[in-house]
Amino acid sequence: MASKVTVIGTGNFGSTVAFILAMRGSCHEVVLRGRNIDIAKGKALDMSQAANAAREHTIVRAAEGPEDIAGSEIVVITAGAPRTPGMSRDDLLLKNAEIVKNYALEIKEYAPNAVVVVVSNPLDVMTYVVHKYTGFERERILGMAGILDAARMAHFIYEKLGYGAGQIRATVMGGHGDTMVPLPKFTTVAGVPIDDLLDSEEIGEIVQKTRTGGAQIVNLLGDGSAYYAPAKSTAVMVDAILKDTKQIHSCAVMLKGEYGYSDMVSGVPVMIGSSGAEQIIEMTLKTLQKTRFKNSIASVKEMVDALYANGFFDDCEKK
Repeated sequence: MASKVTVIGTGNFGSTVAFILAMRGSCHEVVLRGRNIDIAKGKALDMSQAANAAREHTIVRAAEGPEDIAGSEIVVITAGAPRTPGMSRDDLLLKNAEIVKNYALEIKEYAPNAVVVVVSNPLDVMTYVVHKYTGFERERILGMAGILDAARMAHFIYEKLGYGAGQIRATVMGGHGDTMVPLPKFTTVAGVPIDDLLDSEEIGEIVQKTRTGGAQIVNLLGDGSAYYAPAKSTAVMVDAILKDTKQIHSCAVMLKGEYGYSDMVSGVPVMIGSSGAEQIIEMTLKTLQKTRFKNSIASVKEMVDALYANGFFDDCEKK
């Protein structure tokens, strides 16, 4: 059966996700869904021509309405306001929650069998919003964060070492933001534990850089936020679902008792297949890592509670 992926949001991020999928021939059809249909049509036409230049079979087209997402195997939600300098992810909370809620309701109606990959910020809370408004089983709703955070950590390790590019495997858990939990214990360079290559002070510096990696790019750009690395990280997840790879990646999922938490979204290692997050992997954490993960969960819960306090979920609960 021909595979179809919808990307919601036609800004730099969503467009780059669609472009990567088209250039890789990951699926037969990519649908761009955005507020401005002409922009979506223009980008779709440009990408379809690029796919022909690359001799790939993928067709990119624009959605004229929500009904055009029907039949999507995967829907990627990138829509939302980007961060600007000095703006925290929390500042985006209510604004993006409303945007994501409306698209979640579209997906529920027109693509009820899709796996949803959420990328809008604040990531963990937006993934929670999609859960509440689609009612999908948790396996079919994944937030993209851990792959990006691990990639950032790997880059900073390379910067420090000066070698090992492409051979660094980093692991990050927890929420996507300042409370993320990089795990040096599970980080290697060509199989060599990072503890054998760097001292604790150097590792601490890398961990801190990883936490602020997104904000650093926001400050340098001055207008907008990162999109190349996030888009590639998203495409990795889409490929894992389409190809049923059963690979393990860190993704934001709804927890149901894993690591001691329930009814809250956080980033944990999951095995990804055609059904989405097919298995959650529980790792043994050190005491300090458990504490940091607890703090990360608390940070996400605080934002979710703020949405409840503002009556955001009132219409959801009445259904």
